[in-house]
Amino acid sequence: MTNSRTDRRRERHVATPGLADATALSSRPRVVVVGAGIAGLAAATGLAERGVDVEVVEKELYLGGRVGGWTEQEDGADLPMNRGFHAFFRQYYNLRALLSRVDPQLRMLTPVTDYPLIDGAGRRDTFRGLPRTPPWNALVFALRSPTFRLSDLARIDAKASAPLAAVSVPEIYHQLDHIDAETFLKSINFPESARHLAFEVFSRSFFAEPTQLSAGELATMFHIYFLGSSEGLIFDVANANFDVGLWNPLREYLSERGVRFRSGTPVQRVESVSSAEGKFAVHTEDGALSADAVVLALDVGGLQQVVAASPELGNDLWRAQIRRLRTAPSFVVHRLWLDRPVRPDRAPFLGTAGHPPLDNISVLERYEAEAAAWARQTGGSVVELHSYAMDSATPSDAAIEQLHKLYPETAAANVIQERVLRRSDCPLFTPGTYTRRPTVATPQSGLVLAGDGIRVDLPVALMERAATTGWVAANQLLSRWGVSGHDLFTVPTRGRSVLLRSLALRQIRSQIRGQIRGQIRERA
Repeated sequence: MTNSRTDRRRERHVATPGLADATALSSRPRVVVVGAGIAGLAAATGLAERGVDVEVVEKELYLGGRVGGWTEQEDGADLPMNRGFHAFFRQYYNLRALLSRVDPQLRMLTPVTDYPLIDGAGRRDTFRGLPRTPPWNALVFALRSPTFRLSDLARIDAKASAPLAAVSVPEIYHQLDHIDAETFLKSINFPESARHLAFEVFSRSFFAEPTQLSAGELATMFHIYFLGSSEGLIFDVANANFDVGLWNPLREYLSERGVRFRSGTPVQRVESVSSAEGKFAVHTEDGALSADAVVLALDVGGLQQVVAASPELGNDLWRAQIRRLRTAPSFVVHRLWLDRPVRPDRAPFLGTAGHPPLDNISVLERYEAEAAAWARQTGGSVVELHSYAMDSATPSDAAIEQLHKLYPETAAANVIQERVLRRSDCPLFTPGTYTRRPTVATPQSGLVLAGDGIRVDLPVALMERAATTGWVAANQLLSRWGVSGHDLFTVPTRGRSVLLRSLALRQIRSQIRGQIRGQIRERA
């Protein structure tokens, strides 16, 4: 089992009670889930387990969306592929609940005991051996970091930084969403070197530069991973390619519960057949699927395309919200099969700052079964490079040059196989957009949204936001039919320290008084 302990202060969000199963209704509801990423699979699971008739439609030939896996052929050899490294943190309660459907012990995941961070000057941070209890985890991390001196701690503006230390969700968005992450960190005198090494890693996990990320999102992440949870910063990784380890078993689980899958089938539009009865027709190249309800669990571009082609859906305000969604800059995954191994002391995962365009390095044979088998057979290594927020003018081999600087032994290696994936389909959370994001609920009865770009007023992010919105979408439809939903769990929705919350509240009141005084002066 990957996690022998759970934070006793995690929060339970109790679902609306109701009938135990939809089969008790006079007619069994039928739902079409559009998109088989994490959000769509969570929604399908939540519905199917309550007896709803579910059909999942997915444009790709594999499940999992941006966490999907597949196999490519090259010179008669199988090359397992995916879109790169993903960290399954212990705080991802709702994602882990989804995966536990196929194995309650989560043996498909393996702990990564450390993931060091290194900057352009060679300074290194580590998460190994940190206390798990807030605020000591963040304090010890800062004090033992080579980029953070005790004098830096004294210079931090305690009053201005109080919101970061006492996050409350969703209030933190109303407080900080109007400014970007970099401006906020500068305003509290957070040291520049530590800002680049620690916080930039967080911001770029959203595939965005700190100047393009809402300070509200950054503060929420700080709460999720540091001061809001005692699960710690160590995470788990899938120990096999994602299709083998995660989604094929879940597909089997859902198929046993009557879920039907249509892979390689893009959805063209969704038609509202009867607004009064909440009936829909989901149109594909192969024809139309009738449904009592629809879950749109798509990435930003896919959601915009379907809504634009479906003029009957929603209202003008909601459709404008969909149109205004933005996609983050492209990211590149560069996977190399090398003819010689990297040094045995290399970490499975290394985060980087100040090594543009490289953001992290993974040594796959350290944890992934298929890469480990290939390395044993050939004596080589499978190395994966990630580059986020990419400029299209950046040379494709620039990340490899940084790999050679950081892991010099790779410079002499021959590349036996190589795959480069460039994608631009992740949501962008720029300042001032939180209140304008679409939520799971829509203006149209029977139509719900899910995905990591969809707003949900809970302390979740990335894969966990995708899973959580999927469960919420299922719960909203189940409640509509009077069927009981599924309880959800998150880290606490507000800071754990009463003292820090008090300081933050005083800062908020001070800001409000300042804003009122400014408005009075303007009117005078």
